[in-house]
Amino acid sequence: MDILCLPLGQYLTNTYLVSCADGSALVVDPAGDPETILRAASGHQVSAILLTHGHPDHTGALAEVRQATGAPVGVHPADAPLLAATPDFALHDGQTVRFGHCQVHVHHLPGHTAGSVALELDRQRWLVGDAIFPGGPGHTDSPADFCRLIQTLRERIFVLPEETELLPGHGISTTVGREIEPFQAFLRHGWPAGACGDVNWDIQPKGIDD
Repeated sequence: MDILCLPLGQYLTNTYLVSCADGSALVVDPAGDPETILRAASGHQVSAILLTHGHPDHTGALAEVRQATGAPVGVHPADAPLLAATPDFALHDGQTVRFGHCQVHVHHLPGHTAGSVALELDRQRWLVGDAIFPGGPGHTDSPADFCRLIQTLRERIFVLPEETELLPGHGISTTVGREIEPFQAFLRHGWPAGACGDVNWDIQPKGIDD
């Protein structure tokens, strides 16, 4: 599979075009600028539009790309209410989405949103949405969400081989190997009971009442 990353929209959200050698493709997180996405997808048969989660900065061009390609939209059921229109199918943990001769595997990564998912492209590349970035976890809205995301990362991401590349919803990629030592140090250090929001592995997060 080939991957093209297009940083689009107000927050430079990473839209990914994942293409198979037979000409089929997936659009992941159509963030904005539908003309750019459709131009990149020209010459491909878009089999589906997949959403790592339902936040507006990841779906700004969804309606236009859906209409232009006729491709069905998939999202985890927990995030479906965040969309302006009804999706066509649900993404579930352990599901395989096939397109052409290729396939991706869905992994539920709750925390940033209840329905966040990662897409495993192969043994060494995962599209992780806003679950994890270089240097820290994704944004969370409550201490409960923060604890849930940390547990998710511990159980789902930091059990992968260190060479696994993590391609996030914003910015540059990282690897499990680059993140695991600071993550483990973060766990040893602990965090305040009210921690949430924007956190990184290097600094003690502030509680929501600080």
